[in-house]
Amino acid sequence: MKRIGVLALQGAFVEHIVMLRRLGAEAVPVRLPEELEGLDGLVIPGGESTTIGKLMHLYGFNASLQRLLADRFPVLGTCAGMILLAKHVIGLKGYSLGAIDIKVRRNAFGRQVDSFEADLQIPVLGDRLYRAVFIRAPWIEGVGRGVEVLARLLDGKPVAAREGNTVVAAFHPELTGDSRFHNYFLSLVD
Repeated sequence: MKRIGVLALQGAFVEHIVMLRRLGAEAVPVRLPEELEGLDGLVIPGGESTTIGKLMHLYGFNASLQRLLADRFPVLGTCAGMILLAKHVIGLKGYSLGAIDIKVRRNAFGRQVDSFEADLQIPVLGDRLYRAVFIRAPWIEGVGRGVEVLARLLDGKPVAAREGNTVVAAFHPELTGDSRFHNYFLSLVD
């Protein structure tokens, strides 16, 4: 059984744990850096990127996470998690883990009232459209050479990407009943 940690400092971590357990993974909340030991992968959830970044720094996560990420440790970042994993972030200073070579804009779609849902083509998940929930979401403004764009909005804006074992999404896959995005991440953990 895969043991997946979900960073539980702030944000939608409970929903990720529920989804991962539904898929047969042993999903555990991670609140301290020493709880990263023995994990097969990690999810950094959506929430408030500045708050999560400050708490990661305060509790000493950054050095431990950067060591794991350098060893190709599988990690999924959704919404705020995508922001924290990006190499370049517009509008956030000092909290990037630099795990994926993308340039991200925080709150790109606007405020809370501008949140929306969209049907996305995500070929790695199959032919069926994926209903994505965007809440004060970022978007990807640029990708590096080794980055695979997994999904785009109709206007062409990238909203999900992968580089090695790092997967990011601007949307919240934990807020739907569709487990395909988490299942895709779990397939990379193998």
